[in-house]
Amino acid sequence: MAPGPSISPLRQALEERLAQLSAEVDSLFAEARDRGRREFADLLNLSVRRICQAADLEDLGAALFDAAGAFSSGSALFRIAGETAWGDRIRGVPRPAVNAFCALEIPLSSAAALAGAVESRDPVMAAATPGEVSADLVKLAGHPPDSRVSIFPVVVRERVPALVYAWGTVHGSAIELLAQVAAAVWTALSGPEPEGAPPDLVTIEPAAPVPAAPAPAEPAAPIAPAEPAELGPLHLRARRFARVEVAKLRLFEADAVRAGRARRNLYEALRDSIDAARETFRQSFLAPCPGIPDYLHLELVRTLANDDPELLGKTYPGPLV
Repeated sequence: MAPGPSISPLRQALEERLAQLSAEVDSLFAEARDRGRREFADLLNLSVRRICQAADLEDLGAALFDAAGAFSSGSALFRIAGETAWGDRIRGVPRPAVNAFCALEIPLSSAAALAGAVESRDPVMAAATPGEVSADLVKLAGHPPDSRVSIFPVVVRERVPALVYAWGTVHGSAIELLAQVAAAVWTALSGPEPEGAPPDLVTIEPAAPVPAAPAPAEPAAPIAPAEPAELGPLHLRARRFARVEVAKLRLFEADAVRAGRARRNLYEALRDSIDAARETFRQSFLAPCPGIPDYLHLELVRTLANDDPELLGKTYPGPLV
């Protein structure tokens, strides 16, 4: 049998060149992917830093709004007061719509998606229809038919004082985490939760008891610890530091947090970061004020370990004080 035809030099050269081009394309794709990840992480880190550095609630709202705009095609910030959503800031719309948005009032009863985010305190994805987000907002934002929006609540002490509203290309996970960081800073900036004024009651002195065997004395109610505002601004800064540090762990080390919870050993999964935060807390707050509570430990238990101290693991050294 005659030998098969040999591969021509031209074909061989073409195949080698194609293989080389394929390797170059793969390398370019990998480089672009890595560069995109770095840029995304840098942008997220910059957004978190600005939120954490907010001087007051107005500055915080602006920082959160700008951060959301970096991770969506269009975004808006609503303030929630009672049963009404008030337009605060918006981008991605023409200038006349920006001015109109600042005067917008949306009853939550007329916007099911907004009301759902406030009531559930969870992110909501919804169709951009009049029944879900109100006719005024659909018209003002120029939502096309069949479009969808994402709504992220800022949860502060079990209530929602603000909503982040985004549409178009939305990086939902990033905005959700930014809203959580903003909530921690919001809580610290707003100070201790005001106690509701109890209704005026008439105190009636009990009648003198009939002599009988003495009833066992009820244990004295424990004295409530003083609120941080009563103890001084250092407590507010310490509590804010703790909440921000734990929020950063959840934001930047989410995989390690999930793994640590699954293995019930969060401390080992996050040892370096937790130790660094503990040392900063020690130097910044315990040294100048030895009687200050370990707010970092409290926040690690409450937020990172979901109120289950055992999730921190047996190697966790415990509170600093």
